[in-house]
Amino acid sequence: MKIEWTPDLAVGSPAIDDQHKELFHRVDQLLEACNQGKGRDTVGGLLKFLEEYVVTHFGTEEEYMTRFAYPKMAEHQAQHEQFVQSLAPLKEAFAKEGPGLNLVILTNRIIINWLNAHIRNVDKQLGAFLKDKL
Repeated sequence: MKIEWTPDLAVGSPAIDDQHKELFHRVDQLLEACNQGKGRDTVGGLLKFLEEYVVTHFGTEEEYMTRFAYPKMAEHQAQHEQFVQSLAPLKEAFAKEGPGLNLVILTNRIIINWLNAHIRNVDKQLGAFLKDKL
């Protein structure tokens, strides 16, 4: 299964859109590594990267929200926190079972579905708010 960022996911901020593209690229690498049964190092490294990168990415979004007094900041931040917490089952599955089908299924359910829904429904609102400010 291939996952790709598509132009309909653009929120209008080059920094945020570029970070989203990188997230999609890395999630795709993770799925591909799991599908190929690649070693623990490959999948473990990708999971670690994603865990660290979302903090960087969320920080970028939250900096914009703070700088421009985004009225929906608290709800947006709560979703970010929920996502960070949702990475725990992926790490647990990886630790117990290694790279494989279960990790692919969890990744699809947790990361891909969340990213798509969050970008389309929440980040797009932020992008519209930031449109005249950046």
